Amino acid sequence: MASTLFRTIQIHPFLLYPTALFSRRNGVLYCTMKSSQSQTATQEKQQPPKVKVPQHALKETVDKITRDYEAIIGIETHVQLSTLTKAFCSCPYNYGSQPNTSVCPICMGLPGALPVLNSKVIEFAVKLGLALNCKLSLNSKFDRKQYFYPDLPKGYQISQFDIPIATGGFVDLDLPLEFGGGHRKFGITRVHMEEDAGKLLHSGNGAQVDLNRAGVPLLEIVSEPDMRTGIEAAEYAAELQRVVRYLGISNGNMQEGSLRCDVNVSIRPIGQSEFGTKVEIKNLNSFSSINRAIDFEISRQALLLSQGQGDQIVQETRLWEEGAQKTVTMRKKEGLSDYRYFPEPDLPEVVLTQEYVDSILNSLPELPEIKRRRYENMGLSMQDVLFLANDMNVAEYFDATLSSGADLKLAANWIMGDIAAYMKNEKLSINEIKLTSKELAELIASIKGGTISGKIGKEILFELLAKGGTVKGLIEEKDLVQIADPVEIEKMIDKVISENPKQLEQYRGGKTKLQGFFAGQVMKLSKGKANPGLLNKILLEKLNAKG
Repeated sequence: MASTLFRTIQIHPFLLYPTALFSRRNGVLYCTMKSSQSQTATQEKQQPPKVKVPQHALKETVDKITRDYEAIIGIETHVQLSTLTKAFCSCPYNYGSQPNTSVCPICMGLPGALPVLNSKVIEFAVKLGLALNCKLSLNSKFDRKQYFYPDLPKGYQISQFDIPIATGGFVDLDLPLEFGGGHRKFGITRVHMEEDAGKLLHSGNGAQVDLNRAGVPLLEIVSEPDMRTGIEAAEYAAELQRVVRYLGISNGNMQEGSLRCDVNVSIRPIGQSEFGTKVEIKNLNSFSSINRAIDFEISRQALLLSQGQGDQIVQETRLWEEGAQKTVTMRKKEGLSDYRYFPEPDLPEVVLTQEYVDSILNSLPELPEIKRRRYENMGLSMQDVLFLANDMNVAEYFDATLSSGADLKLAANWIMGDIAAYMKNEKLSINEIKLTSKELAELIASIKGGTISGKIGKEILFELLAKGGTVKGLIEEKDLVQIADPVEIEKMIDKVISENPKQLEQYRGGKTKLQGFFAGQVMKLSKGKANPGLLNKILLEKLNAKG
């Protein structure tokens, strides 16, 4: 049934997802079928017949097909650098500013205007090259990449061609546990410097050009085709984002275009050494969209190959449509573009000294991979490691809490639990909360030392997160010191037992779950300040005593 279904579908790249040729009613996918034979006018007016295709059957069929193929995935990533000015002029760049308000003769490509290289671009490129374990070119140069497009005012882009600033690196990462976990190592072919183009603003009346972004410095990172799944590609891109943020060279925001990924996907039968036809996917503005777009494209190509229609897989650029959850053709590629590269005559070659490189190497921060290994060696679980090292500011907060003497596991649990939940609800970063790392360490010590209970600790935590202050100050102000005097706790227990004779009789009659009732009443009487361990010990003795 399934094989017949896929042979009779009118082949189009979108048949794998419900939003393409499938619709859902009452939990069942319906597939629109269309005969390849000519139809009469009467038939064309009729609704196409619908065949019920259970979702699990569709998924199983696609999974079975894709198991016979191996995906080959590479990514070209553009990172926008956080320099104060553009790459070759003194214009600033501010995301979201009014169109054409940050331009000058140089970035507008006016005749006679000459570029002057921003030295920060070199510094940031060296930092990234070292962080990605690349070999640096002590002598490199800029080249002109020539093509025509309305948002490219000069008619060429200043880039690097045959001598990029960094080559032959790699990136290490750990896959999240929910995706199977494990360590991965992906090769980096090259890192090179270039300038960004402008932006076309499309409207109903045509298109307008905004040159604010023209000349903004970029680093392009080209990976080796080492990835095999959508999740590996998404995690690779996420690791690059972490690296550039740790280095402080870019904010890495995909929504603003500060980190843009173009994915190249091809598939081949398992065991075949020759690569298949490569398809490029654009318009990927989140890591999850990278994952989903690649998985869709793998399934699309595998289905065509399995039906003997591999000739329909052509070298092209496709767009990811987030709403429809599918890739669509953007433009066909007839072959490699001839950009007529030649050396940029208006800029000197870039010469680095070993002393300069060494000074940057010695200034590098602890990078994500090194931090993850350090946390792992400290005894944290991989789940904790990935959460804490994901955000540089969270990692710094965690390290500062430990430096103030906090217990390792308790500090991790508080940050990953209540503090993370508070930040998510309030839409705050860890730098914006009012609880300092020193006070978190003090709070943990107060609970661990028995000064306050865990319940009181949570109340103090949320007050400190919202209003700030000190742990000791709040404990004294609200008289929150835990009651650890056995005599005082025993008096409260006696009072509760005497006031609840019926529940006592039921407990002693076998309903031992009523111990929780008595403990709750004592806690209520003590306003949550009774030491839980001591309370339960004395309470059990009293409840089990023969009257």
